[in-house]
Amino acid sequence: MRLIPRDQQFYEMFAQIAERLTASSKLLHELFKNPAEISRLVSEIKELEHQADNLTHEVIERLDRTFVTPFDREDIHELASELDEVIDLVDGAARRADIYRIKEIPNGAIVLTEVLCRAAVCVEAAVRGMKTQKIVNQRTEELKALEEEGDAVYHEGMGVLFDNSSDPIQVIKWKELYDKIEDALDHCEDVGNVLQSISLKNA
Repeated sequence: MRLIPRDQQFYEMFAQIAERLTASSKLLHELFKNPAEISRLVSEIKELEHQADNLTHEVIERLDRTFVTPFDREDIHELASELDEVIDLVDGAARRADIYRIKEIPNGAIVLTEVLCRAAVCVEAAVRGMKTQKIVNQRTEELKALEEEGDAVYHEGMGVLFDNSSDPIQVIKWKELYDKIEDALDHCEDVGNVLQSISLKNA
């Protein structure tokens, strides 16, 4: 029996951050399907980003005052940072879409945000199951496959964009939006890699 118990609250805090990632990704997908609702959806995504940011700060503050942590301090900090980065990218894509006053949405962008939604759901499942190595390994493999799927959608979407658009401003706008969504997918895979590293260290 441990004389000093490990603080288990970190697991719940990570789950809460991941929950907000899933919710914000679904809202981004909805935004790309229904740009007429962009103002409301951007506001809702920003609120989720704000909540996740507060939770991330709570994780770091708790880390500073916790004597015995459930796993390595460096890993706690890295996991918090990676989750926060994904949500920041989702929020950034939503805000850019609002700034650019997007109206006609390329099908590739809608498909890419749908892949991101599935990756976010996978991240949340991995975070909630992070105490079980089998779950983490399974979800990490799924995230790798989703990242590869996203890469294919990204390349096809960019090709269509350059082939079909005669307006260089539209090309610039959508290239940045595609890039942000793809970056979010890449960081979802990074979250899975961090979780797998934690799982292996604590097996």
